[in-house]
Amino acid sequence: MAPLATPPHRIGLLVIQPLKRRHCGECQAGPLQMLVLEEGAPRCLDCADLGHLVFLPRGDTALTRRSREESALSAVVVRFNRRRSRYERQGVLVEEAGLAKAEERCLADAEARRRRRMRDARRRAREDVRFAEAFGAEIRRLFPGCPADRARDIAGHASVRGSGRVGRSAAGRALTEVAVTSAVVAAVRHTDTPYDQLLMSGVPRHEARRRIMAMVETTLGAWRAGVTEVG
Repeated sequence: MAPLATPPHRIGLLVIQPLKRRHCGECQAGPLQMLVLEEGAPRCLDCADLGHLVFLPRGDTALTRRSREESALSAVVVRFNRRRSRYERQGVLVEEAGLAKAEERCLADAEARRRRRMRDARRRAREDVRFAEAFGAEIRRLFPGCPADRARDIAGHASVRGSGRVGRSAAGRALTEVAVTSAVVAAVRHTDTPYDQLLMSGVPRHEARRRIMAMVETTLGAWRAGVTEVG
C-alpha cells in the first residue's frame, strides 16, 4: 500500500479525504471517507476521537468561522488535488451543538439584513416620491400649461430608479432645464403624436422624428404659454 502524502503543516487538527481506498490502521474499518494521519498511518475518525464531529462543507465563510468558534474541538478537512499537486480545503469538522449555535447566529444576521433591506427600500421609496414630486413641479414651472396629471406621469416615468432614463442622469437629478425638457419632449413624442406607429411601420427613427417634430413643438409651445388644450 502506497503511503499517503503528508499534508502541509497547519495550526489545529487536520483530516484527509483520501483519493484511494484506505482502511484504519487500528480497527481496520474502511474504506474510509475521512481519515487522520498518526505517525504516517491512517486512523478512522472514531479511533482518532473525532467520530462525534459533523462535516460542514466549505462555501459559507461566516457559518464556518462561527462553527469553529462555537466548537471546543474542530478539524480542517482537505483533499489532494493531483492536477495542482497540493492539498485543498474541503470544509471543517465541528461539534454538532457548535454548528447549531453558529446557524442561529447566522440566521439572526440574515434577519437583521432583511430588516435593513426593508428599511433601505422604504427610505429609497420616500426619496423617489420626493424626487418625482420635485421633477413634476419643475415640469409645471417650465410648462405651466402641462396638465398636473401629465406632469406627474412624465416625472414618474422619467425618474424610475435604475431605469437609465433622463430623470436618473446627473442632469436629471440636478433638475436642469435641458433634462426636464428632454423628459417632456419624449413623453409628448410617444403619447401625443403617431411616432410609435411610424416606427412600427418601418420608418427610420430619425425620419420619424422629423415628421412629428412640428406636432411636438406645437404642444410644447402651448404648454410653455400656459395653454392646457392644444388645438
